[in-house]
Amino acid sequence: MNFEIYPTEDFQKSFKKLTKRHRSLVADMKEFVKSLKKDPYQGTELSQGIRKIRMAITSKGRGKSGGARIITYTVQFDEFGGKVFLLDIYDKGDFSTIDESVIKAKIRDLEL
Repeated sequence: MNFEIYPTEDFQKSFKKLTKRHRSLVADMKEFVKSLKKDPYQGTELSQGIRKIRMAITSKGRGKSGGARIITYTVQFDEFGGKVFLLDIYDKGDFSTIDESVIKAKIRDLEL
C-alpha cells in the first residue's frame, strides 16, 4: 500500500512547540513517519478513520508509554493507498487524552 502523509497546520504548530522541549523529536518523527507509511492502521482506533498512536521521545528516556501521542485521520482511496493526515501531537505528560469533539472539528477543517 502507498499512503501519503500530510501534517495539518495544527499539527505543525504543536510539533514546533514540542521540539523546543525535546531535542530528539525531529529524528523520532522521521522514524515514526517511516513506520506510519508501512502500517497506517497502527495505534488505537478512536472512531472511524481516527487513530491515536503512541510515539517514544528518545530524549525523555521513558519509551512509548511516557512519550508523545499523535492523532491521525486515515482516508483509504482503494486497496493500493490513501492519505494519512497528522491532526495533532501532544506530550503524554501534558494531556492524558484529547476530546473527541475537538478531533472531529479538526477533521471538518480539512475540507476533504
